[in-house]
Amino acid sequence: MPKIKKLAINKRIAMVAHDNRKADLIEWATANKEHLAQHDLIATGTTGKLLEQMLGVPVKRVLSGPLGGDQQLGAMIATGDIDVMIFFWDPMEAQPHDSDVKALLRLGVAWNIPMAMDRATADFLMTSPYMKSEYEADVPDYTGYLSRGIHT
Repeated sequence: MPKIKKLAINKRIAMVAHDNRKADLIEWATANKEHLAQHDLIATGTTGKLLEQMLGVPVKRVLSGPLGGDQQLGAMIATGDIDVMIFFWDPMEAQPHDSDVKALLRLGVAWNIPMAMDRATADFLMTSPYMKSEYEADVPDYTGYLSRGIHT
């Protein structure tokens, strides 16, 4: 029987943006201020500061991405403390912490959380009826992986 995680009406939304995408995320968030204000926002360093200033709502801030913020968010995903992630990443520029970014995205997929990586997907996600209601998400079963034999 699959394990279910119930997402409350009030979602915990992680918001992340690379430097070249911060203005786009802030513009998108400002356009969606009414929707976002109904949820708990969590963001990496500078992005969180900008969101708090522009939206006038509290934003829980973790470290800047390159300083460990991506890893903090990844840990929050793994422990079930983040329900949704909006990550405007820059596909045109390599990041010094690309391995952290890849790990964060991998955890989002591994734990089956809704994620938007661009404005169009963020629009679809934010306007989904599930954002205004409870949602039951399947939690992947990693029992087989955890109980696998280890060869030395």
